[in-house]
Amino acid sequence: MTDAASRALAAAAAAPADIAAAAAALEAGALVAFPTETVYGLGADAENPAAVAKIYAAKGRPQDHPVIVHVAPGADIDYWTSEVPDAARALVQHFWPGPLTLILKRNTHIPDAVSGGQDTVGIRCPSHPVAMQLLQAFKGGKGGVAAPSANKFGNVSPTTAQHVRDEFHDEVGQGNVIDSVLDGGSSQVGIESTILDLSRLATHGPVLLRPGHISAQQIADVIGVMPRQPDQAAPRASGTLESHYAPKAPVALLPTGDIEKTLAQLKLQGRCAALIHYTPFPGAHPNVALPAEPKGYAYGVYAALRAMDQQQVELILVEAPPTGDAWLGVNDRLRRAAFGSTGIIERFLKT
Repeated sequence: MTDAASRALAAAAAAPADIAAAAAALEAGALVAFPTETVYGLGADAENPAAVAKIYAAKGRPQDHPVIVHVAPGADIDYWTSEVPDAARALVQHFWPGPLTLILKRNTHIPDAVSGGQDTVGIRCPSHPVAMQLLQAFKGGKGGVAAPSANKFGNVSPTTAQHVRDEFHDEVGQGNVIDSVLDGGSSQVGIESTILDLSRLATHGPVLLRPGHISAQQIADVIGVMPRQPDQAAPRASGTLESHYAPKAPVALLPTGDIEKTLAQLKLQGRCAALIHYTPFPGAHPNVALPAEPKGYAYGVYAALRAMDQQQVELILVEAPPTGDAWLGVNDRLRRAAFGSTGIIERFLKT
């Protein structure tokens, strides 16, 4: 955990009355935004299809795109799933509470509203103290909260309560689309959870559907098998569409050596371009410098993308991060944020 993330975690707190009110709102079928260690989630009672439908409507989310069910520490995962392989129990023991989502066979009494109509369910136990408080208060710790990221579908995920309010504006407050937003400071991890498919373990082995803070090697160290890459028959999972996590301005990933020249060319054309980087570029403006290590970079990248949008820039240049296992999650999110922007710099320079 970065120093900034540690400070954010230490500052995270929620009044017991706020937790109780949020839990009651969820039980009444309302939506509540709350912090997790990864990003802020937009939550509803996972066993209330009408409440889950409100998430899809608020976000503009496709009905077949599943959401993740969040459970309290010590929750009975057998309630949610029909098959719990030994590998899943080992990973739960090792990584929960934490940023690991497991895809398992959905139990028959769990509504398919959370799974996009599939026979699987994504489940995780977040480690953020406010999230754990909320989940323990909701239905006495025996319920599940369906919660994708608290933003409009496809946009940059929020890592602060203010990001959620900025995203939904006047839709927050009792009687509105979102009943309340619990403020737990900045999310400590900053990108979404690792998603591991164990629903087809006997035939396909473990499959890494989305990289994140917990790496494939860390998973292999626990279960003795390196996760495979997704295949065409893999279950649909949250946040795995080609275009996702995108700010309003187009994003272009550039090698370090191309940045200064590109910035100069864009400036000559009168284009307003911003830069997110981890090596020094003193002439760049506006810009956000992120740490040159994966955890610190992940902690700040979504806030940086949102900050650049607030500058109302035409283009966001991103210095391409290093490759390697530790950077897989960051590179996955940036690749999706930049999807569809191929050739955007050339187009800007020609007009």
